[in-house]
Amino acid sequence: MMDEDGAGHELGVVTEAEAWQLVRGRELGRLAVCIAGVPEIFPVNYRLDIDGAVVVRTAPGLKLAGALLGGEVAFEVDQIDEAAHTGWSVVIHGRATEVAGTEARLHTDDLGVDPWVRSPKHRYLRVAPDRISGRRVV
Repeated sequence: MMDEDGAGHELGVVTEAEAWQLVRGRELGRLAVCIAGVPEIFPVNYRLDIDGAVVVRTAPGLKLAGALLGGEVAFEVDQIDEAAHTGWSVVIHGRATEVAGTEARLHTDDLGVDPWVRSPKHRYLRVAPDRISGRRVV
């Protein structure tokens, strides 16, 4: 990739440790699910649990159904500087489950996943990571 002044950028691989650090430092990502064979992507706010699971607060609907019924999901977090043509992206692949049970819900409530949108979101999804990868443009 070339800047306006002709300087090139390089694409680099983010290590697993760096990827986790980058994901921990953000609170907005995108959850990708498959609904009836069609991929859908939803912007979500999130927190990481102590075990590395991505926790998303949601309401009943396509996002919740697609995450629970569609098999594997992907979760992406990024930071882009369009002016400098730099940034990074991390993708976590895994399976989503719904948080159930009083103890699990209380623990999840303590993570502080507060929705940005003022609509009732009383359900939680956990994405248990199977693999994580990332890239960086520098």
